[in-house]
Amino acid sequence: MPLARATVATPSPGKLLRASIWLAQLAVAGLFCMSGVMKISTPIPELSAMMPWTGQLPATFVRIIGLIDLAGGIGILLPALTRIKPQLTVAAALGCVVLQALAFCFHAMRGEFAVLPLNVVLFALSAFVLWGRLKAAPITPRA
Repeated sequence: MPLARATVATPSPGKLLRASIWLAQLAVAGLFCMSGVMKISTPIPELSAMMPWTGQLPATFVRIIGLIDLAGGIGILLPALTRIKPQLTVAAALGCVVLQALAFCFHAMRGEFAVLPLNVVLFALSAFVLWGRLKAAPITPRA
């Protein structure tokens, strides 16, 4: 009598976890894209009324930060949504985590403590997406 083979099934993530990751991706993408578009398109004098640091740094630097924000927002959602190179979502989430850690330090050093809660929320959401798309519920590439 042959021995039966034991199979170990890896549990698939639940619907709630998958939905939570998608919602986090949408939130991060929306916030980063809005921030990026605002930093790219708003004249610096108007922007500095909302974000004082933008008036104290070169305009080119502010515009580059806007492009980085926009790229992060697009990258955290689009590859997973299209399933074309979904590993780029993981890379974008890592970039967003790093960006928020740096932004937290930047604003804390400048004494801009009112901004820090937003940095913490974006850091946490980006880290959740990073963990979710790397470990818990990775997106499989399109065949």
